[in-house]
Formats: sequence, C-alpha cells, structure tokens
Amino acid sequence: MTTHLEDFKINIRIKLSALWTSVMFCYIYGDYFELYVPEKVQGLLNGHNMLDTPIKLFTATFILTVPALMIFLSLMLSAKLTKWLNIGIGIFFTILTFLVGISSISEWRMFYVFLSFLESIITLIVIWQAWTWKKSNVE
Repeated sequence: MTTHLEDFKINIRIKLSALWTSVMFCYIYGDYFELYVPEKVQGLLNGHNMLDTPIKLFTATFILTVPALMIFLSLMLSAKLTKWLNIGIGIFFTILTFLVGISSISEWRMFYVFLSFLESIITLIVIWQAWTWKKSNVE
C-alpha cells in the first residue's frame, strides 16, 4: 500500500494574494537591506536621497501602495475585475521592477538587483495565473 500526501486545489484568489504578499516582502526587505549601503543613512538624515521632495515621496508611497492593496483586492473584487487588475498591474510592476533592477546594478546593490529580478518573476507568475484563470461552467 502506498500513501500519498493529502493535497487540495488552492483557489486562484488565494494564489494571487499570496504572490502579491511575496512581492511586498521583497520590497520591504530591499528597502531594509538598503539601509546597510554606505552613506545611505547619512543621505536619509541630511535629505540627500532619491525621495528628497514631498512629491517624490508621495509618488513612491502611491506606487508601493498598489501591490499592498492587491493582496486584499485579489480576494474581494469580482472575478473579472480581479483577473484584469492582476494582469494590468502585474505587467506594470514587472516592467517597473525589471527597470529598477537594471538601473541598480552596482557592487553594493546586487541584493537589490536580485530582489528586483525576483519581484519581476513573481509578477510574471501573477500575470500567468490571472491570464490562465479557469472559467466555470455555471449557466
């Protein structure tokens, strides 16, 4: 007699929410580890950093709020809206994180490059999962 591990099918909404959660953890870890880059903390303290104006800070906040909201929205919106939001926002963040990764290539930011490419892979999976969302036969 052979035994098998119990398994069950995971709902697509939970998969999408988990993927966006993974993306957010990568963002958080990237921003945290960046504090260890030489001169980073000093730049934050003296205002010489990438987010040195209120509009830049708000823009970054707004952009990073979207994936955080997708964790919740993937569970709560209608199936059709959830599918297309995940595809559209997934495409935007795949391109964005890939470009951030390329622009961050340097000795001290290889961790950031790695995380950016990982984020791009995860958002590609978001797109694929949403695109291949199975239709039900409900009439």
